[in-house]
Amino acid sequence: MSVVAKGLLVPEAVRLHAPPRADAEWNAGDLGCGELVLDLRKRLRAMPGGVIKVISLDPGATEDLPAWCRLTRNELVHHDPGAKSFWIRSRADWD
Repeated sequence: MSVVAKGLLVPEAVRLHAPPRADAEWNAGDLGCGELVLDLRKRLRAMPGGVIKVISLDPGATEDLPAWCRLTRNELVHHDPGAKSFWIRSRADWD
């Protein structure tokens, strides 16, 4: 089941379970979407199958990162809006 929060469809699994253990953590600060996803792609590519915790202060990240994950076949496994944190599992096939 999904819930609409602030106009976004957030899968129940992403909202309800505890965050996974992260293999890496990156505080992206207030980087905008363009710079954020370019740097995130490099980081994820270096850790196939791993989980990174991303902290982003960019107000657009709440919409941009879930959409980017869907488009790039990376998995958003948890989102904590209060902490402005996203746990993303890198796809295994970066060929």
